[in-house]
Amino acid sequence: MDLVTAELMRGAYLSIPAAFRGMPQFVSEPLSELIGAPVVVKAETANPIGCFKGRGTWLAIAELARRGEVGERMGVVVASAGNFGQGVAYACRAFGVPSIVVAATTANPAKIDAMRRLGADVRLVGEDFDVARAAATDLARETGQRLLVDGQDPWMAIGAGTIAMELTEAMGRGELPSLSAVYVPVGNGSLIAGIGTWLRAAAPAVRVIGVQAARAAAMTLSWAAGRAIETERADTVADGIAARVPVAEALELMLNVVDEMLLVEEEEILGATGQLSAVLPFKVEPAAGTAWAALRRAPQGDRPVALVLTGGNVAHLAVSADTPRSPD
Repeated sequence: MDLVTAELMRGAYLSIPAAFRGMPQFVSEPLSELIGAPVVVKAETANPIGCFKGRGTWLAIAELARRGEVGERMGVVVASAGNFGQGVAYACRAFGVPSIVVAATTANPAKIDAMRRLGADVRLVGEDFDVARAAATDLARETGQRLLVDGQDPWMAIGAGTIAMELTEAMGRGELPSLSAVYVPVGNGSLIAGIGTWLRAAAPAVRVIGVQAARAAAMTLSWAAGRAIETERADTVADGIAARVPVAEALELMLNVVDEMLLVEEEEILGATGQLSAVLPFKVEPAAGTAWAALRRAPQGDRPVALVLTGGNVAHLAVSADTPRSPD
């Protein structure tokens, strides 16, 4: 993925809608007190889809539309656990492109509802994400529509890298402390690949630490071995990062820009997610909680660190057309 560079991230930044840029980033006093070091929270939740995916999906769909590969008569097919599909549906609606999202039958109902509200044709296939991913590939081949794979398309990593760009620019302005490390949840790897690429170029002293659920450890095993290793299962409460088949393109990037990969157990994820939701002014989904789970287990001294909170789309927030709304 030679197309993923810090220069492209900087050049693409203003092409991302303002609604997805400039997400909150601040030192959390409660979290800092808990580990005895400044903890910067980078909250990619305060946007139209409640997660970080909107940056990369917008860039990817915009590029496909620019090249004439998608349009009113040529749609996009993707597989998603929910957040990627929301980003694709949001961008496709804006560009007038039909979107089909294939998700597992076990996918988060709130995310399924959200994708449909955004205009996606959501189809439920199989019991996990990777079965849905294979089905999406088959569907794109059968229909001739454009397959877009999260982690494989370079624009996903380019969009993700702009998250780190905002962090380092705030550091340069003195608005945030100089970070020693950034903790990043890892699913298919595009997020950490983009963040790591930017930090290697702009702030190479900052360590890039990836975190996965121990019950969905394919990318961690692959990163350690330097080759793709599939797992038999990806059974974790952190649905947003539950993948058992590595994405080769993202792994290739990760090998050059990631310093460490950590695994956390289910009870750690649940405890960390609950703690974040209790002390922060927004909801946090379990995939986002993995970074805090790893950090609070083994604090890194008194030097400032950052957590990338990837999303806040929790299952019990599902809202249907028939759900009564509070007058608030």
